[in-house]
Amino acid sequence: MTPEAFREHGHALVDWISDYIEQVGELPVTSTVPPGWVRGQLPAHPPTAPEPFTAVLDDLDRVVVPGLTQWQHPSFFAYFPANSTYPAILGELLSAGLGVNGMLWATSPACTELETLVVDWMAELLDLPDRFRSDGPGRGGGVIQGTASEATLCAILAARARAEMGTGAGGRGHGPLIAYATAQAHSAVEKGLRIAGLSRLHVVAHDDRYAMRPDALAAAIAEDRAAGRRPFFVCATAGTTSTTAFDPVDAIADVATAEGVWLHVDAAMSGVAALCPEHRWVNAGLERADSYCTNPPKWMGVTFDCDLFWVADRTPLLAALSILPEYLRTRVGDSGEVVDYRDWQIPLGRRFRALKLWFTLRLDGPDTTRAMIRDHVSWTQELAGWIEADERFDVVAPHPLNLVCCALRRGDDATEALIEAANATGEALFTRSVVTAPGGPPRTILRFCVGSRTTQRRHVEAGWRLLQSLAG
Repeated sequence: MTPEAFREHGHALVDWISDYIEQVGELPVTSTVPPGWVRGQLPAHPPTAPEPFTAVLDDLDRVVVPGLTQWQHPSFFAYFPANSTYPAILGELLSAGLGVNGMLWATSPACTELETLVVDWMAELLDLPDRFRSDGPGRGGGVIQGTASEATLCAILAARARAEMGTGAGGRGHGPLIAYATAQAHSAVEKGLRIAGLSRLHVVAHDDRYAMRPDALAAAIAEDRAAGRRPFFVCATAGTTSTTAFDPVDAIADVATAEGVWLHVDAAMSGVAALCPEHRWVNAGLERADSYCTNPPKWMGVTFDCDLFWVADRTPLLAALSILPEYLRTRVGDSGEVVDYRDWQIPLGRRFRALKLWFTLRLDGPDTTRAMIRDHVSWTQELAGWIEADERFDVVAPHPLNLVCCALRRGDDATEALIEAANATGEALFTRSVVTAPGGPPRTILRFCVGSRTTQRRHVEAGWRLLQSLAG
C-alpha cells in the first residue's frame, strides 16, 4: 500500500467508523448468526494477491457487522460498559501509526513520561490519595495496564514479593500463602492466584448487601494462622461486577494493616464515578490501600484496553517483576533517573496507551464524562423505582450507581426465561448472575446496567417496557 492509498483508504475507514457509531442504535444489539457462519462467508484459504480496499469494506458490512454484539448500542445493558469515543479512537490510530514500543524510557521517552503524566492527572481528577501519585510523598505511582485482571495479578505478585521480603507486619514465614476475597469479587482474583502458582483462596463471608464482613475476614485470618498458613493478600471490591457491592474498605484496612496483609482495591467497574465530587464516597478507605485499579473504558469512553493501576509503594512491585538482561540495560535506567514501565507489568513490550487517555482528556474534557455519569445514575435510580413499583419484580441488591439487579418473584426459571426472551428480540441485551444472601439459597438475577455513552433516558425506559411486556 502506498502512502497515497493509505490516505485515501484511511479517510474511507474513518468515514465508515463514524457512520457505524452514529447508526449503531438502528442495528440489533446481538448477532443472530449461528456458530460457524462468519467463517463460512469468507474464503477458506488466504489471498494470493492484493484485493481492493472496497472489497474489505464490503465484507465489513456483509460479514463482520452481522456477527457483532453491538457494545456501543444505546440499549446494551449487559455485562459492563465498554465505551468508545472519537478522541480515544484518534488516540488509538496515532498509537498504531507511531508504532513505538514503550518497554523502557530509552525506547521512547515520550511514551513513558506522557503515561506518568496522564496517570497522575487521573489521580488528581479522581481525588485519589497523594500516596498513589508518582510525585507524591512516598514511592508510589501509577501505570496503564491492559485490564483489571492484569492489575490484580500484578498486585498479587507484589504482595507475594513483600511477604517473601518479610517487610509486612506479619514478617517472613514458612507456611503456604493464602489470599482473601468474597464470592462477589471478580474471578480475576482466583485466576491471578492460579497464574502465580498459588492455589489457596479463603472466601470471606459477605453481608446482606453483598459486601465483605470485616469480622469474618479477621476470623478467617486467625483460623489460617492457627493452621500454619500465611495470609498475604486481600482484595476488597469497590463496586462488584455482579451487583455493584462496595466492601467496607476502611474496616478491611484495619484488619489488613494489623495483620500485615496487602490490601488491593478493585474498582474496575465503578471507580471512574469519582470524577463527580458527589460520588467520591467510592474512594472511602483508599488512603490505606496498597494498590488500586479502575477502568476508564467502562465509564469514561477511553477505548479498551486501558486499566489504571496505582501502588502506594512500587518497591515490592519492582521486586516481583524486574528482570534485567544486559540487552535492556541503559545508563539512565541503571541510575534510577527514569521509570522503565516494563518492570510494572507482565509482558515486556507495551503499546502507547496513554495517547487515547491524553486525547480524551484534552479533546472532550472531564465535564463530558461527568455529565454522562450523572445522567446514568439518575436514570438508574428512576429505573429502580419503576421496578419496585411492579409487584412481579424484586430489586435484589443495593443500586448506588448505574446497575439495578432484579428478579421475578415467580422464581429462577421465570427470570432465566425473561432474560432469554428479552435478548432474543434484538432490541436490548441483559445479562444474568447468581447471588446468595446470607442464609438463603442462590438466586438468579437480571442485571440492568446503564453505562453506554450513546444511551438516553428513552432507551432505559424502552428496555424496562420490554421486560414488562415479557414478564407474564
